[in-house]
Parts: sequence; structure tokens; C-alpha cells
Amino acid sequence: MFRIGSGFDNHRLVPGQPLWLGGVELDSELGCEAHSDGDVLLHALTDALLGAVGGGDIGELFPDSDPQWKDQASSLFVEAALERVREAGFVVVNVDATIFLEALKLSPYKQAIAARIHELLQPFGKLAENAVNVKAKTMEGCDAVGELRAVAAQVAVLVESRA
Repeated sequence: MFRIGSGFDNHRLVPGQPLWLGGVELDSELGCEAHSDGDVLLHALTDALLGAVGGGDIGELFPDSDPQWKDQASSLFVEAALERVREAGFVVVNVDATIFLEALKLSPYKQAIAARIHELLQPFGKLAENAVNVKAKTMEGCDAVGELRAVAAQVAVLVESRA
């Protein structure tokens, strides 16, 4: 049996904060205003994983009102979601991710981001080498993402029952 999960996240960009995407710190003057490290891609991945197994959402597990999550690495959230996937009897088969960002070209980073996501998921899946795909899009100047004020990510995951 297969199940699909989807996730979405966005954060405002501000000067002087680090910009993390997919567990990789990018060289940028703008970063995410967030309670945790603000990694929108890993936040969307967390929600996609949780959604695939009916496991709630990132805000339920890691509320931004809880000081213990302040400045935490988003990989921690992914690992907790992966544990729920495993407990539900599933493994991750593949991930398809899209990052929406105008302020920085992501071509030089896409391979490293995909590799880092693959590394996070590998212990919990049966991932082929090309099972993590990362795409980058601009908003062609539309809305806050297009005006260089935000970054967003959308992720779809496929999980398969281990039975």
C-alpha cells in the first residue's frame, strides 16, 4: 500500500538571519524570521511526512509558542516525523520538493540540498539515489515571494507500507 503526503511552509525574509533550505545554509544577506532555524523546506517535508501517515502537523508537535523549539535545527522535526512514519509501518519511497524564492538563485545549491534530504531520510526509507528531487521557482515578481520578502516550499512524499 502506498500513501502520499504534502506539505507547505513559508517564512518572511529579513536581513541578518541565516537562510537554511533543506538542511543547507545558503550564502545570503537575507534569512528567515522564525522561531526555529526557519528552514521552510524541512518544515514542509515534516508536514508531508506527517500527512502521509495521518500524524498531524508540525505546529501540533513543535508549536512556536514552546520555548524548547527556539532556534532548533529543523532536521530534528524531520527525524521526529520519520519516527512516526516508521511507527505507522511505512518507509519513504521518494520526495519531490519545490522552493519558491526570488532573492537568490538556487542552482548552485540544489544538489547539496537534495543530498542532505536524502541523508536525513535514508535510515527511514528505501531510497534510490535519485529519490529526492529539488526544484527552484521564482514567482515572476508576484506577491511577497516575488518582492523578495519571503521564501516558500512545497513538498510531496510517497511512502510505502513495509508489510
